[in-house]
Amino acid sequence: MNMKLPKQLLKRKPNTHKGDYGYVFVLGGSPGLTGAVTLCANAALRMGAGLVKTGVPESLSNVLAMKVTEATVLALKEDRGYLSLQAFEQILSLMERIDVIALGAGAYQTPSSRSLLLKVIKEIDKPMVIDADGLNALSTDLNVLKERKSKNIILTPHMVEFSRLTKLTVAEIESKRKELVKEFAFKYNLTLVLKGHRTLISDGKKLFENNTGNPGMATAGSGDVLTGIIAGLMAQGLDLLTAARFGAYAHGYSGDLAAKDKTETCLIASDIIEYLPKAIKSLAVNKSPR
Repeated sequence: MNMKLPKQLLKRKPNTHKGDYGYVFVLGGSPGLTGAVTLCANAALRMGAGLVKTGVPESLSNVLAMKVTEATVLALKEDRGYLSLQAFEQILSLMERIDVIALGAGAYQTPSSRSLLLKVIKEIDKPMVIDADGLNALSTDLNVLKERKSKNIILTPHMVEFSRLTKLTVAEIESKRKELVKEFAFKYNLTLVLKGHRTLISDGKKLFENNTGNPGMATAGSGDVLTGIIAGLMAQGLDLLTAARFGAYAHGYSGDLAAKDKTETCLIASDIIEYLPKAIKSLAVNKSPR
């Protein structure tokens, strides 16, 4: 799968402002896991989103504000340091301005945080990228995917998360990855990105296999970066399948460029964000990354 830079990203009009490039809301965070939200937010910004707001438990808001310079921070009502269902009305009040929700990074699974994540997925009609504890919440109640208001949903599980969603073992999934990814995406009317070696992307009709990336990207936070990249692309108007495909491709290509300089052994998730401009610049002039 070789990809060119989508036309929306090729050139910006001179008379423009940040609102023209979309507003991403990143919902997540818990004690010790503010880094996941930071990586997701910074990746969305680096991918070109005009604005990013992060929503985290109130007691973590000052910590996050020190980590994200270009994103804004919303202090949400919490339950002993974790996301709380009581924060739903705060989130709902933002939605008129928000274009895309990136949900689940570092959220942790308490009963109240799980209830909040499921309520957001079920009741808010906005495009969403769901990862990490958003996926873990869904694995407890897949009916939410059938009952949801939003038609524009991307899930980004790794193998263990997909195992929880499908109730199949990792071995069972590995034996028929392509069929299962396509079937799941079709059944729940969404776009699925199954992360791993040769990441698979499907909308239930078409299936694509990504050919960028390397083993050095098996590092904490890499998935949070991918979620942010895809959310940033969606905010700029790319359709779900293109955002998922190009997001996976650019994420892997950035990782490949980083590994060349820093080695696979020393690669960390923030390196993928650092090398994203180099990847985009290369793709803009139609150079093959391979």
